[in-house]
Amino acid sequence: MSVTAFLAALVAILAGAKLFGELAERVRQPAVLGELVAGAILGPSVLGWVDPHAEPIHLLAELGVLILLFEIGLETDLRRLLRVGSASAAVATVGVLLPLGGGYALGRVLGFEPLLALFLGAALTATSVGITGRVLTDLGRLQEPESQVVLGAAVIDDILGLVVLAVVAGLAEGSGMSGGAVALLVAKAFGFVAVALVVGRLAAGWLLRLVDRLRVRGALFVFAFLFALVLAVVAEAVGSAFIVGAFAAGLLLAETGRAPEVEGEFRAVALILVPIFFVSVGAVMDVRLLNPLNAENREILLVTLALTAVAVVTKMLAGYAPFWMKLQKHVIGVGMVPRGEVGLIFAQVGLAGGVLAIAEYNAVTLMVMATTFLAPLGLRALWKRRPGPRVPPTGVAELVAET
Repeated sequence: MSVTAFLAALVAILAGAKLFGELAERVRQPAVLGELVAGAILGPSVLGWVDPHAEPIHLLAELGVLILLFEIGLETDLRRLLRVGSASAAVATVGVLLPLGGGYALGRVLGFEPLLALFLGAALTATSVGITGRVLTDLGRLQEPESQVVLGAAVIDDILGLVVLAVVAGLAEGSGMSGGAVALLVAKAFGFVAVALVVGRLAAGWLLRLVDRLRVRGALFVFAFLFALVLAVVAEAVGSAFIVGAFAAGLLLAETGRAPEVEGEFRAVALILVPIFFVSVGAVMDVRLLNPLNAENREILLVTLALTAVAVVTKMLAGYAPFWMKLQKHVIGVGMVPRGEVGLIFAQVGLAGGVLAIAEYNAVTLMVMATTFLAPLGLRALWKRRPGPRVPPTGVAELVAET
């Protein structure tokens, strides 16, 4: 991609995100929904102005979701998150097992081979914490107990989903994975979170005091950005997801009491990078596959509808897993529905490994997009935007509403 093409794509992404985000807000829907629609229109299947697989766009999108999760971490109370830890663990566990089993059963009913059916189930397991977190922030509901359960469960889901992906990919390659290897992968993924919260909590305060002594401009911003990047790199290296590391970095800096300052420093950067992520997710969608008049699309659409139904129902049921807590469990279930970028990773791995043919790949991709669009609509219908005076944006709750 040339520099000119890259800059033109950025113009299209940012202008489209703002335009369609504004239109979504005007019809009382979350701005993220407009950004996803903008991506679908700007993507290869319609206008062809944005290629989400182009390396520069893809990297900027990944950086955008990293910053989004970092800022959601800044807005999250670690103590409150830990108080609903058992509920999040229950939702996450059921939210992986039910979709995995449901997707496998559906695949077998449709006549697919066991490995393909297993891959379909695996693609239904993970939840996109970025999509749900953005919608909850748009609605001003990030501090609600249900939101905390969803955030915790989505992070655990990402870790479990990566374990499932590693196992299924190993089976696809014919190498498989032993029980010991799976246990080690789980231990490394969750061990990172535990060690990061303990060691990082001690280090964050000390490092901030060191930064306060510096006179160079932007020291706090650079330190916070480096902190998020380092934890993201370490998380990826030990078998977890980089967005889990970014979320942990935000949680730890929030504990220092400096979150408002850090949020203010990140505002301008997030306004540019976060919309790139959502537009890129929308651009993956092949709108041409939605045409039922094309005979080749009908089978794909039927499989997509079945997959989407299983994807929605199983995650909704997972919301009722913490039966001992008095929560709006239907809200938790809807918050767990979007697959987002995580589901797309499963689809890409399946296609590259030869497990998914192009028809099944398209069906999984459409399912991912359907759940990604349904979740904002569902949450908006269940939870009205929290009323309150309009104040100048200072934190992530106000920041992402502007994107």
